[in-house]
Amino acid sequence: MKIVWGLLAGIVAVAVVTASTAVYTVSEVEQAIITQFGKPVGEPVTTSGLKLKLPFIQDVNRIDRRVLEWDGNPSDMPTKDKLYISVDLFARWKIIDPLQYFLRLRDERSAQSRLDDILGSETRNAVAKHELIEIIRTTRGRIPLRDSLLTDEERAQDIGSLVPIQKGRALVEQEIFGAAAEKVRVFGIALLDIRFKRINYNESVRPKIYDRMVSERRQIAERFLSEGNGEAARIRGNRVRDLNKIQSEAYRAVEEIRGVADATAADIYAQAYNITPLAAEFYEFSRTMQAYKDMISSGTTLVLSTDSDLFKFLKGVQAYDGKKEPDLPELDAGVVGRVSPVRR
Repeated sequence: MKIVWGLLAGIVAVAVVTASTAVYTVSEVEQAIITQFGKPVGEPVTTSGLKLKLPFIQDVNRIDRRVLEWDGNPSDMPTKDKLYISVDLFARWKIIDPLQYFLRLRDERSAQSRLDDILGSETRNAVAKHELIEIIRTTRGRIPLRDSLLTDEERAQDIGSLVPIQKGRALVEQEIFGAAAEKVRVFGIALLDIRFKRINYNESVRPKIYDRMVSERRQIAERFLSEGNGEAARIRGNRVRDLNKIQSEAYRAVEEIRGVADATAADIYAQAYNITPLAAEFYEFSRTMQAYKDMISSGTTLVLSTDSDLFKFLKGVQAYDGKKEPDLPELDAGVVGRVSPVRR
């Protein structure tokens, strides 16, 4: 009896083990390849649920069916204009043919290694065919921000504007995507997307890039400075021209006023001489006294002839010191005398 129970227990155990190796499950995020002695048999299992296989001689190879990521390491590569840049790229991919994927790559580690080779090579080729500005700039239709202090004339001259591009970074990414997608398709992989994560200058060329940027900014500054100096010279020239014009107009106005005044004075003189002989004599005397006042000051020396109009009123003039009136001899012709402030 014990032997029978022992046999039954052994049969049940073998049945349980056999059943456990013959039954397997596939989740919603997986797909499976059944291999027999290492070779795939049947079609890939792409639906989830409870599945059966031959026990012991068949194995289940599970393959992810989700969107997977590839994150490459930064790599230094030259651009078309011979500038070395460090490019960091990432991509998204998916297994669409599990059987082909299993036969060629077996596992995800092999797939990541193959993506490294393909995407790295295509990225290097695309970068080498384009200048740096094409890779840095996003799209060719982007309008750069402008300094609000620039005038309309400076904006029309495109001062400080970016270099025009033909493609832009988005089209360069599409070129890499198109070339790499065809190469990875033979491995049962679909490349979904690819993007530049980071683009930086290589350490060896970074100082040169900065120097060139500084040089460009200095050129723009020199242009502003030269234009400013030209404008300043133009303003100074206009100022001198306007000043000369104002002075000439003022001189002309002064001369016109002076001419009118002289004409008026001459008319007054003529009228004064024509009134009466006594009035004419008094007018002549008053004008002569005014002339004395304008000509003679302390220490003034006059040399006059006896027939001079000015001399006739100096005859009989006595010096005055403020205290008394001393007697002075009458001035003869040709006599030089120093005239102090006098009283008639």
